[in-house]
Parts: sequence; structure tokens; C-alpha cells
Amino acid sequence: MNGQIISLLLQRDLEKLKLELLQYRDESMIWKTVPGISNSAGNLCLHLVGNLNTYIGAELGKTGYIRNRELEFLQKDIQRDELIRKIENTILVVAKVLQHLPDEALAQEYPLLVLKEKTSTGYFLTHLAVHLGYHLGQINYHRRIMEGV
Repeated sequence: MNGQIISLLLQRDLEKLKLELLQYRDESMIWKTVPGISNSAGNLCLHLVGNLNTYIGAELGKTGYIRNRELEFLQKDIQRDELIRKIENTILVVAKVLQHLPDEALAQEYPLLVLKEKTSTGYFLTHLAVHLGYHLGQINYHRRIMEGV
């Protein structure tokens, strides 16, 4: 596996994230929750954008992005268009950083200790792709639950 493959998978699922948000008939439902579901689609979207901009953008790409993880779950009622812009900017960051990441960098240790133990950059990028897919599935179910679909 190489960085280009991981980049394509991340970009694909970020595009799917945009589509999920666009499928909410009532934009306000993006921010609602029901008993048993603690995070809204909007907060999960902010979390995913923050996650990728931190671990790919800031750490690997030196973009200067500064994350406020707590705010990702506290902010509410950001307009859908703004969420879409955040996703589109994240797509650009992922593409730019990973296109310049040499394949040999994937075998090197990821610069931060994020998980319980140190990992290779390739392993951690794969983790980020799986993390995105996990929350993307939650958003899909959230939308269907909220809209009775």
C-alpha cells in the first residue's frame, strides 16, 4: 500500500461525508440527537475534519492547523454550507500532503504517540481511514434515524 491509495480512500469517504450532509432534508436535523445517540452528525463532521487536519495536515504537512477537540463536540448549528467548505478544505489538505509523502515514509514511525503504542505512519494513516469510515457509517444511520428513512 502507498500514500496515494490511502489518500484516495480518505478523499472518497470525505466526498461521501459531503453527500450525507446534503441528504438531510431539514438542515437543522444535522445538529439534533435522540436518546442513545450522543453525537450529532454535525459534531461528528467537525470531529472528522479536526482529526484529519491535525494528524495529516498539521503533523505531516506542517500546515499550522491548531485543533480544539473539545469544541468539535460543543459547537452547534453551523450552517451546512460551512460544514461542506470545511470538508472540501480537508480534502485539499489530505490530497496535497499525501501526494508529497514518499512511500518509504509509510514505514517510518508516526511522529506523535496517539494510540496506546507507537505505530508506523502507514499504520496510523490506515487507522485514520478506518476512523473516518466508522463515523461516516454513524452519520448515515443518524440521518436515517432523524428523518425516519
